[in-house]
This record gives sequence, structure tokens and C-alpha cells, in this order.
Amino acid sequence: MHHHALTRWFALACAVAAGFFLPVLLGGSGLVYNTLVVIAIFAVMAYGVDIVWSDLGEVSLAHTVFFAAGAYTSAILSTRYGVSAWLTLPAAVVVSVVLALLLGLLTLKTREFIFSLVTYSAGIVCLSIAQNWQFLGGSDGIVGVPPLKLSVTSGGAPAIGNQAIWPYAYVLLLLTMYLVARFRRSALGHAALMVHMNQRLATLSGIDPRRVRLKVFVLSAGVTSLAGWMYAYQRSYVGPDLFDTYFLVLMLTAVVLSGQRLLIGPLLGTALLMSQKAFLSYGGYFDKIVLGCVLIFVLAVYPRGLIGLWEIASGFFRRKKTVNDGDPTATPGSTPSSGKP
Repeated sequence: MHHHALTRWFALACAVAAGFFLPVLLGGSGLVYNTLVVIAIFAVMAYGVDIVWSDLGEVSLAHTVFFAAGAYTSAILSTRYGVSAWLTLPAAVVVSVVLALLLGLLTLKTREFIFSLVTYSAGIVCLSIAQNWQFLGGSDGIVGVPPLKLSVTSGGAPAIGNQAIWPYAYVLLLLTMYLVARFRRSALGHAALMVHMNQRLATLSGIDPRRVRLKVFVLSAGVTSLAGWMYAYQRSYVGPDLFDTYFLVLMLTAVVLSGQRLLIGPLLGTALLMSQKAFLSYGGYFDKIVLGCVLIFVLAVYPRGLIGLWEIASGFFRRKKTVNDGDPTATPGSTPSSGKP
């Protein structure tokens, strides 16, 4: 048992180290670094949606609000008040959590379609506010966000460029995955899954479904805000485009593409989508069409995503092996011979 645990931790450490050096292994070009930084940021963004969708069974369409809130908070505090990134990080989380708390209290009694509709409406309202409120920069947004600087000493160099940002984005991704994994093993995670699977049984077990949904919704908002915080520093600008439907569809597709309740799922889904955009792009509009078509196809044909396809394929080959082991002349789908005339 102890040997297996050591082997598992060693394999995990090797995977983490390989991930850190992945940009170098892929050539170390500017495009590679930019793509991997964006994958890390958008994967963190998608993990927030994954918590609500996979563990609660609800589809939140308001997570662009929390993503934008994290970015706007960082941009305003850093450009106008000179606040360091160490302080803009918790501020971004607090602002997003407060917004999620307010929205969550309004949607406590709603479920499924109504919940999705209300959260989508919240996104539309926040987009209109961002476009017209000059405190948020209006339609021009906020430019000149300073480079990310997280050094512990005053003389540390800021992270200028994607190559310098990559270590921070990678660490943020790892911490997010660790947080999601811990959440799913926690009492709140177990309660959320029970509410999702059987709300009546959860209630009989002493669980308050409304309180659980509110806590999980607020937690997911805080996770997504981390991505907005990093994104503001990565592109040095925030604007109303953060509320764009593209980011919403990206989150949803990243979650469903690989399969729900799969820890590596949002990361794998985001990596596939962003790799297509970076290396197989045919233009911005075409990329959006591809993204929308992928989401439609997965939801309509294979709602369990790539993991569902893998299970179908592996099941087919297992049946084929079983049949062939029973009768070398048999074919998949036929009944093995009993040996009797």
C-alpha cells in the first residue's frame, strides 16, 4: 500500500514537472508560450463552471460576470491606485464572491432552465453597465494594466511577456485543480453531489439544498475570478468584451467536451479548443463557428463527451476480445459457440 502511494506521488511529480517544461519541449516559441498561458487561464475559468454543472447539475450562464469582475477589479486597483498584484488577487475574489452571493440569493428558489435564464440575464445587465459606466472605462475599457509582479522583494522584476507569465499561470492552474479535487472530497462536495442526484434524499439526510447550492455557486465564482485576475495582467487591458458570449461558450464546451466530473476534463477541453484556434485557425468568425458546433454536437450526440466515447470504444474491444477468446471463429455481436452440435 505504501509502495503504491509512493509510486503514485512520484508519477504525479513527474507529470507536474513535465507540464512546467512543456513550452520548452514544444519549441519555446512565442506562439507556444502564448497558447499555453491562455490554456491555463481559460482552464481555470472553466473549472468554476465545472463545479456548478458537474457537481450541482445546474448550468450557470453568469460566470462571464465573475471572470470580468476579477479582471476589472485587478485593472482598476492596479492602474488607478497602484495596488500590487498580491492585493488585487484577494480583492478580485472578494468582489466576485459578493456578486455571486447576491445573485445566488436571488436564484435560491430557481432550478434548471429558470436558473440558467436568470444567470444569463445577469450577464446581459452587467454587460450594459460595463459599456456605459465610465468608472469601468465605458466601451473603451481600461488600458495600461501594469505587468504582473508577485516577487516577495521590492526589487523583483515584473513578468513581462508570456514566457515570464507562464510559471504564474501554471501554478494558478495547479492550485485550482487541487482546490477542485479537495472540494469533491469534502463534506460540501459530497452534499452537492447528493443534492444533484436526489434532492429529496438529501433533505431527508439533514442537508439544506438551498444552502448547499449557494455555497457551491459562491465557490465557483471565486475560482473563475482567479482567471479574470490573471487575464487582466496577461493582456494589459480589460473591456466589455469580457462579457462576450465567446467566453461563455468556451467555458461550457471545455467542460462537456471531455466529460463531467473529470478533474483533468476542463483542462483537456480548453487545450483542444485553444490549440485549434492557435494552430488550425481559419479566422476569428470561423473559430467561433467551430466552437459553437462542437458544443452542439457534444450535447446532442455524445453528452458524456470524450470519456463517453472512450468507454464505448473500450467496451467494444473488450466484447470483441471476450467473443474471440470464447470462439476464435466468432465475430463481435455473434453468440459464442457452446461446442454442442
